[in-house]
Amino acid sequence: MRDLVRRIEAATPPDRDRAVDALRALAILGVVLGHWLVTALVADSGTLRAASPLLYQPELTPVSWAFQTLAVFFLVGGQMGAKSHACARARGIGYGRWLRARLARLFRPVAAVLAVWAVAAAAMLGSGVSLLTVHTLLKLVLSPLWFLLVYAVLTAATPLVARLHPLWPLAVVLHVDLIRFGFGGPAWLGWINLAAGWLVPYCLGATWGRGLLRGRTAGWVLLIGGAAVTAGLVLLGGYPAAMVGVPGAPVSNLNPPTLAAVTFGLTQCGAALLLRGPLRRVLARPAAWAAVALVNLSAMTVFLWHQTAMMAVSVTTLRLYGPLPGLHTVPDDLGWVLTRLCWLPVFAGALLICWAAFHTYEAGRPRKGGGGAVRGGGGVVRGGGGGVRGGSRVVREGRLARHVEKPSV
Repeated sequence: MRDLVRRIEAATPPDRDRAVDALRALAILGVVLGHWLVTALVADSGTLRAASPLLYQPELTPVSWAFQTLAVFFLVGGQMGAKSHACARARGIGYGRWLRARLARLFRPVAAVLAVWAVAAAAMLGSGVSLLTVHTLLKLVLSPLWFLLVYAVLTAATPLVARLHPLWPLAVVLHVDLIRFGFGGPAWLGWINLAAGWLVPYCLGATWGRGLLRGRTAGWVLLIGGAAVTAGLVLLGGYPAAMVGVPGAPVSNLNPPTLAAVTFGLTQCGAALLLRGPLRRVLARPAAWAAVALVNLSAMTVFLWHQTAMMAVSVTTLRLYGPLPGLHTVPDDLGWVLTRLCWLPVFAGALLICWAAFHTYEAGRPRKGGGGAVRGGGGVVRGGGGGVRGGSRVVREGRLARHVEKPSV
């Protein structure tokens, strides 16, 4: 492990912005922990149904503020997408080739999830599992994929939106909510915000990628201004305080995104911009940087399989031991929360098994004739450079990819 840490450090260009990778890792881990904490599979008369502790214990609402980190992911995505496209143009790479490469890395691991769950659903239905249980499980697996579709659309639109000011999509969200909630407009109108809402942090990230958010002033303005507006919308505008969907709630801030969700996302973006300096200082330590690089290696695998890991633990233990506290019981008291915290290491262990089985779909096929590259937050090592031997792997575009050439640093 020490040797791997040294090699990752040696392969990293000195001008790489390690804070970008750290923010992406924190965003993914925030979503994973959030889902594990606010999703319960309740055993009820031979079926499994989804429930949320936020419905029974509204005092836990601040949990959704800490772990709903999608805005940070779109912020980083905009920053990396804008820089990647500019780099591709400078090297003479066409738009089609650039987009195919980015979408392949995004959707290759998705195909594995869909294939496995298609077989699993057919097997469960064939063995007599209730349709309600199968629907519950499939919904938990497939519902997070909406964000990947939005991310893919915004990635494809990067050349058009890279210079778009974030205030324009923010104005769209404002007017959509005004028509929906202020003038009784149709509910379907809110789905316009699915693109416009996440375009706000994506455009902000593209602005960052162009080097226009170097100081701390923008971070403080976004943090304080976003928090103040969000508080006003919740306290005076009637928006829900929870920043995730709550079963049974009349309005969801996330499905589709509301103005409150977008302004809260701007608050998180401000905090992320302010954290760049401290994160860079922490990640100057080789061990800390290696941990972030390893998380980014399998970011998509972790995101796509974390719900499967939780459900595998829930279903297996239910069959072996019957309903267990914090796992199959109604999340209506503090005891459930404390017990659920004890289950998190078990979920992590199941996720590790999923990672071992499916992480190769994210890495893709090894490339011949080229060296490894470290890319994404600035800086590239190419042409035989940047190799990291660690089971024949190199750090490439923020992750370790398989390497078939002899590495040279």
